[in-house]
Amino acid sequence: MDTLDFKTDMAFTYGEPSPMGPGIARLVAKNPGPFTFKGTNTYIVGSTSLAIIDPGPDNAAHRQAILKAAGSRPITHIISTHAHRDHVDGIAALKVETGAVTVAFPRDPAAGRIALKASPSGSYFVDYDFKPDIAAKGGDTITGADWALTAIHTPGHAPDHLCLALAGRNVVFSGDHVMAWNTTVVAPPEGRMADYVSSLEILLDREDEVFLPGHGGRLLEPQRTVKAYLLHRRWREKSVLDALLRGASTIRRIVPEIYQGLAPQMIPAASLSVQAHVEYLIEKGQVACDLPLTPDRVLSAV
Repeated sequence: MDTLDFKTDMAFTYGEPSPMGPGIARLVAKNPGPFTFKGTNTYIVGSTSLAIIDPGPDNAAHRQAILKAAGSRPITHIISTHAHRDHVDGIAALKVETGAVTVAFPRDPAAGRIALKASPSGSYFVDYDFKPDIAAKGGDTITGADWALTAIHTPGHAPDHLCLALAGRNVVFSGDHVMAWNTTVVAPPEGRMADYVSSLEILLDREDEVFLPGHGGRLLEPQRTVKAYLLHRRWREKSVLDALLRGASTIRRIVPEIYQGLAPQMIPAASLSVQAHVEYLIEKGQVACDLPLTPDRVLSAV
């Protein structure tokens, strides 16, 4: 069976920093929703000079909360885990206030602007105009006066997604790649299931003590959760194949087979998730389909 033990408890107050450990505080932006949970988590890292991870939406109250929490300590770096707008829209104004340098994985301009009109969340659109001052790729380390963060490239939810490992602490800021409250949305064309699975496998070999995600509460025993999420994706993949073998020959027909009793507003997200699995199965040669893939394109098991 597909059983996941989600952790939805989260103690916080909007506008007030919550300590997450020495030199780490969390502020939750007030942009709650079905895909952002209580809101986007902004992390303040450091004791003397600070890094801000994911400033969240462009919200004056949230920005002032960040500046108040920083106090007299300079904010030298603003780091984005990925360029979805619920994470990066607050960067520009915070940069003006602080003069900090911005850091993110560089999106490939040659890839163009892919349409996300079917995106499951309105705040989930991509800010294609965001260009960081410093382009950080997997293995690069960003350093401040008393902190260092090593980038781990983890595409899947987004092609530019980074997790950030805090040196000497066994703490990883996991963005939207691994969260405790729900599984990650992998929505084509922005999301790619093959990349997501590979990125989960990268984290299996680590020995971290805690993940601090982009939404929801902290995640203890993180590698155990990563293993559970890999098993969940394999189960979901099998359920897609089983539905196909039972005669559900399109994505539109597969969705109600494996998401029974789904609320109507969640159908677009479920359809994109199924599409991501079907694309992965096509890549592995287990499903055949004429391309481009659409909700009503006929599929067949190989």
